[in-house]
Amino acid sequence: MLGGGAAAAVVALAVARKGNRGGPHDAYFLALSKALHDAGIARPVLIIDRTRLRSNVRALNTTLAGSRLATRVVVKSLPARQLLEEIASGVNSDRFMVFNGPMILETLRFRPRSDLLLGKPLPAAEAAAICDAMVDAGATGAGPQWLVDSAERIRQYEVIGANRGRTLRVNVEIDVGLHRGGFRNDDELAAALDLIRSSPHLSFSGLMGYDPHVPKAPRPEHAYQAVIRRYRQSVDVVRSRFGSSDQAFTYNTAGSPTYALHVSDPSATEVAVGSGFVKPHDFDTRTLAHHVPAAFIATPVLKAIEPTQIPGLEALAGVMTFFDANSERAFFIHGGHWLAVPESPPGLEFNSLFGRSSNQEMLNGSRSVPLHPDDFVFFRPTQSEAVFLQFGDLLVYEDGRITERWPTFPVSA
Repeated sequence: MLGGGAAAAVVALAVARKGNRGGPHDAYFLALSKALHDAGIARPVLIIDRTRLRSNVRALNTTLAGSRLATRVVVKSLPARQLLEEIASGVNSDRFMVFNGPMILETLRFRPRSDLLLGKPLPAAEAAAICDAMVDAGATGAGPQWLVDSAERIRQYEVIGANRGRTLRVNVEIDVGLHRGGFRNDDELAAALDLIRSSPHLSFSGLMGYDPHVPKAPRPEHAYQAVIRRYRQSVDVVRSRFGSSDQAFTYNTAGSPTYALHVSDPSATEVAVGSGFVKPHDFDTRTLAHHVPAAFIATPVLKAIEPTQIPGLEALAGVMTFFDANSERAFFIHGGHWLAVPESPPGLEFNSLFGRSSNQEMLNGSRSVPLHPDDFVFFRPTQSEAVFLQFGDLLVYEDGRITERWPTFPVSA
């Protein structure tokens, strides 16, 4: 029995140990490192690989070819004018989805006659302030499609229009299964449409049904079919109130993870796509397998220390290394604590005992990770929204060089 117990303990120790996952940069990240050094970069930066970006634009165009779906480019996920221009030109679209006042005004500055659709309902006070700012800026066109999700918000937006002697276009949010708000059934939707139709200061512009829950559902195909049914029912309610001229309305659906599912959608007229063009880490889904990562964070190593030592636990350094070879070396980087995961070199990991830092983040790696001070570490952002606004100009990588710098929009939430 004692022998068996000892054997079991040895097996348990062996299972508990983490193998060495470390290694050097591959050819792609070596070339990217060289481009950064050649450009004199020595700080945290966010890089857009233009070749990969264009590959993702082609992937979307190929997927949607032959469908009736237009593409609406999501501004919050791509908050830089040149980045948006590159993508909008590539997908031949002048439709943008916006989420706050500053981005509405920025988008209108370079695309004054673009069709803007709000991606979330804004508080009435903010919507009113945006309306006034657009007038002060001399904006022309029909104005944004404001998103409304309740009878109360419809009434608030009616007051905004009445106080300014103008008609606001309103797009109605419907709950297609995400359960994050919006009109939940035909009766609620019908009552909302009647409110809009009776107002001289509101104009119905369409529906928006967002479905990012579909790929994560226990039965994705079942969830998708439920989305299609709910959307079709909602369109039928619209037809009962406004007639069957669907081409006059915007029927927006999808998001980056689900746009490819909607190719044969019987109701939608457009899909909204943003992050799919740069494919952050959280978008590694089956439905985006035909897209490639096109955005990376790069930051220099400031300090490379061996062995890793945790304050107050110095005596346990050898034990920690025994159980995890990937904790042998400590690399302190310039900045850190971003919404991102280590990408290259392989085998890097955060240290939960030492904790996170936005100043000099610690990463651990094995002796197989040949990093030294001034070498670059690369991360993949987990998302693009918000993260892209943290680094100043986006650096454009193409043909082995840093070729351009794309200023981002002013910081906004």
